Amino acid sequence: MSTGLRSGQVAEAAGVNIQTLRYYERRGLLAEPERSNGGHRLYGEEAVTALRVIKAAQRLGFTLEEVAELLEAGRHRHGRPVAGLQDRAAAKLAEVDAKIADLTTIRTALAAAVDAGCDDLTVCASSVCCPIPFTDLAEENRHAGPCC
Repeated sequence: MSTGLRSGQVAEAAGVNIQTLRYYERRGLLAEPERSNGGHRLYGEEAVTALRVIKAAQRLGFTLEEVAELLEAGRHRHGRPVAGLQDRAAAKLAEVDAKIADLTTIRTALAAAVDAGCDDLTVCASSVCCPIPFTDLAEENRHAGPCC
């Protein structure tokens, strides 16, 4: 290959920096490129596509390890659908739903603390009307009294 895209061109086209490009190459997410006579890395257009796929998968919540597994499975499918992609996407969706539920609970507790005017964690924790969900140990120390 005497023509191709140099590292900077690939990185710019994919919206990543050169260090990211090299890191993905070291991790095996990208095939090692050919070299020019001068020793410069020369990538094909497929490298830009691969980088965009990797970044999109990361934005969807997949780890680099998971992305590597998906890419590897795709390389060995020989025109057949990749078994497990649906399962992996469904599992990731369940993870996201669980995180949303957790964040909703946290948001509700924080909003209640703000609405209650809580300003001192220790005072609030010992108040009966404290909206922050402390552990059962905190329940033993609560006493009837004014709210935060």
